Amino acid sequence: MADALRVWEVHTRADQKAFNQIQKDIYVDDPNWIPPLWRNQEELVGFRRHPFYDDAESAAFLVAREGEVVGRVVAIVNHAHNRRYNEKRGFFGFFECRDDPEAAAALMGEAARWLVSRGMTALRGPTNPSMNYECGLLVDGFDSPPAFMITHNRPYYEKLLTGFGLEKTQDLFCYHCDVSYLETMDPKVQRIMQQAKERFRVDTRPLNKKRFREDVKLFLDIYNRSLEGTWGCVPLSPREIDHQSLALRFLLVPALTSIASIDGKPIGAGFGLLDYNPLIRKINGKLFPFGWLTLLRGRRHLKRLRLISANVLPEYQKWGLGLVTLERIMNEALAFGITQGELSWVLESNLLSRGTIERGGATRSKTHRIYDRSLADIR
Repeated sequence: MADALRVWEVHTRADQKAFNQIQKDIYVDDPNWIPPLWRNQEELVGFRRHPFYDDAESAAFLVAREGEVVGRVVAIVNHAHNRRYNEKRGFFGFFECRDDPEAAAALMGEAARWLVSRGMTALRGPTNPSMNYECGLLVDGFDSPPAFMITHNRPYYEKLLTGFGLEKTQDLFCYHCDVSYLETMDPKVQRIMQQAKERFRVDTRPLNKKRFREDVKLFLDIYNRSLEGTWGCVPLSPREIDHQSLALRFLLVPALTSIASIDGKPIGAGFGLLDYNPLIRKINGKLFPFGWLTLLRGRRHLKRLRLISANVLPEYQKWGLGLVTLERIMNEALAFGITQGELSWVLESNLLSRGTIERGGATRSKTHRIYDRSLADIR
């Protein structure tokens, strides 16, 4: 059986097309799968230029059985992560595979050998391509479509990855809430929010349309500084911040954002991102030539909001200021016509945020998992 398998590194445009096609083929009958924005995925994989790869390198691999492509993966060396954590850790991402354990093991083995050849001693993933982008393998919550920029996969993928020796290292949780969230919020949470307002005299405002790019950069700077002690966090580079600010300018609705300040100093930032997935499905992930118009014209009718983050500078954390930052977004969401919300993702180890969210009445809807394994036995 093994003789029927072939694994190779992606080099040609034909290989790149096959890399995309296997993803389409695997989910052809999955009603909950949403195609990626294909051009964006090609950047993140490394087929097009992206500033993440200023300080990282990658190799994409395909596996075929009897000449038919059945799986893909990308091996990633994130130099910024390894400097920050003093590790020699490789990563994998963009994993897709038929329910073929032998093919999956061959595919992952080849990616692992590529990482070992570059001095890596441990493996972590899936990250697409890092924790600052889409990441985690869905292990619970297959009965509904994901929110925008949240991963989705077939249930058997967990078996394929654990069969290669990968073991859980951290879970990421998605929480669902509806408009009644504000009305049913635990009184303790409401008191914490009110006390924070009174104690710090905090002001909140949306991103300024006239200086939108500068405000997005301000948000991303607060994001970087607020996550200093967060598991697996690696700050976005200045060029990544610039790249992200351009993308978010197209996607963000200013009213659904919030910058919190104390005495004129920005100390917190949060934003809600409309769940564009119904529109992305409509355009089949193709922004050009006219898909972007569908997103712009259709977003006013979207009813689901993903609350991505409420980041507060370290010296102001644990005072409830994240809640204050999110409050103005929730109120604006009601005015926008939003009926459903998702708070995602939240680290399993982030007990403070999880406790606040769960006390507020949100329910866990999906679980994604990050896996680790040693590469000591890879030859």
